[in-house]
Amino acid sequence: MIDFTTWEPRFADYLTTNVFADAAHDREHIRRVVANARTLAAISGANLDVVVPAAWLHDCVAVPKDSPQRPLASTMSATSASAFLMMSGYPPMLIPSIAHAIAAHSFTAGIAPLTLEARVVQDADRLESIGAVGIARCLMLGAQLGRPLYDPAEPFPVRRLANDTTSSIDHFFTKLLGLAETMTTEAGRAEAERRTVFMREFLRQLGHEIGVQFSD
Repeated sequence: MIDFTTWEPRFADYLTTNVFADAAHDREHIRRVVANARTLAAISGANLDVVVPAAWLHDCVAVPKDSPQRPLASTMSATSASAFLMMSGYPPMLIPSIAHAIAAHSFTAGIAPLTLEARVVQDADRLESIGAVGIARCLMLGAQLGRPLYDPAEPFPVRRLANDTTSSIDHFFTKLLGLAETMTTEAGRAEAERRTVFMREFLRQLGHEIGVQFSD
């Protein structure tokens, strides 16, 4: 097994050479994904020698959320991470599996995770989009992109189609509330379902405060 006490600082140092894409994809996001991935790997029996570097390097190429190149970001990160790991002397037989886990983590890319390790990294990253952290990241990113919190005419999309380019709350309906169903590990789905319950409670409380009923 790899000695990560020496490798993880190297992964962290490599990320300092990259500009993060947005407020929701910062260094603490990376650290939380690594922690999520370690937890899911321990439960599922995934190989940490693949999971840990993939989690650290999954966003090593920064592409803004609203860029037309966003669907290519995970593939670009996989290529960059592979080159870094090869030059750094990481075991070469592990690098293709790491690259696949990085490429497949992205929701936007739509690449199916073909290994347990890729499934773990994908779930670990998606857990970041839901629950308390997910709510905070959604609102941080929405503010950075200049989007209002909600549509005053209809805060929750009932009579209209949800459109997360026009408000942050709509992102719950276009993506976040459905993420639990996309989880591919049992532990990931269980945690995602707990976090989704919290998000629904947040929306109920928001509706109460602004005078609009949120309905499941």
